[in-house]
Amino acid sequence: MEHGGDIYTEGLLKGKELLDFSSNINPLGVPDSFRKNIGEALESVEKYPDAEYRKLKCNIKRYLKFSKNYFGNSRYDGENVIDDRDIVLGNGAAEIIDLAISCFKSICIVVPSFIEYEKDALKWKCSISYSNLTENMDYDYQDIKSKIKDAEALILGNPNNPNGVIIDKSRFHEIVNFCSENHRTIIIDEAFVEFTGKRNCSFLEEMEQNRCIFVVRALTKFFALPGIRMGYGLCRDRKLMDKIRAKQNPWNINCFAETAGKYVLRDKSYMDSSLEWIENERKFMMDNLSKIHIIEKVYDTFSNFILCRIQGVNCEELYKRCLEKGILIRKCSNFKGLDCRFIRLAIKDRAKNQKLINLLKKI
Repeated sequence: MEHGGDIYTEGLLKGKELLDFSSNINPLGVPDSFRKNIGEALESVEKYPDAEYRKLKCNIKRYLKFSKNYFGNSRYDGENVIDDRDIVLGNGAAEIIDLAISCFKSICIVVPSFIEYEKDALKWKCSISYSNLTENMDYDYQDIKSKIKDAEALILGNPNNPNGVIIDKSRFHEIVNFCSENHRTIIIDEAFVEFTGKRNCSFLEEMEQNRCIFVVRALTKFFALPGIRMGYGLCRDRKLMDKIRAKQNPWNINCFAETAGKYVLRDKSYMDSSLEWIENERKFMMDNLSKIHIIEKVYDTFSNFILCRIQGVNCEELYKRCLEKGILIRKCSNFKGLDCRFIRLAIKDRAKNQKLINLLKKI
């Protein structure tokens, strides 16, 4: 199992329904704003999408401006400096990440992190260096600065997967300055950033001021739309953006993803409910997991998942025992820098979270 969310191998293909704590999707489910307007997408099925996706990019730009106020908890009222040329659309964040990495000969990857970073770099024959998180699963800013000197690009998550740490902007500022002055690119994967709430964690504003920053976003996690496959990249380095677009096939975004982008990115009611849920359930899970004897350490997180170090049992055995009870967890032994002592648990709704806690207490 390379990723979470494999409900098929041990579940659906065997006629069983599993409670999936390996996949980090918003448990509020598909926003009603998309459900109620899905007929609009059906009406477009017989037509090719606009190859330039002008309306979709307009909706994204509107959302980005809204985000600065809503998730930044500020009163930003400036002009939106993002142009259509600063947006590249992809079949999920995975396509954006893959094509961005393909544009470089060398890259520094902060690990442990989303394993596709390394797979993409190997596929494109990049020279790879690694910056390891600290023992407390925080970024080692001095090490990152040292490693980026010998790489064309840096990639890291904000928040990072699998542990949920966010970038300290004040400590990262020096790295941004170095990259800006020395023609390096920083790829910041913000697939989970909305889950951080109103903490101004995103690098949207920094990206607008620094051509070296490339931000990756998606509708997958926060808006619970993994099947839509809708991602986008944001960067003001026009040469880099043109390189990426030149590698893409035309019409790579379908009409359902277009319609989803039109409605969910303005669904404030869904966002309000999601932030209330994550703040409550994240605290509930952190508090309760820390009291379970097989869990040696619960790492701080700002996302919708929690990394745990376990004791007295390895992740393979724990995975099997949870699977016997119909619960799927994420083994983390295939993350670079982690081993069989680590698991990742998604944060679900209270009833499901309580079910997992009760099971882990008995093991």
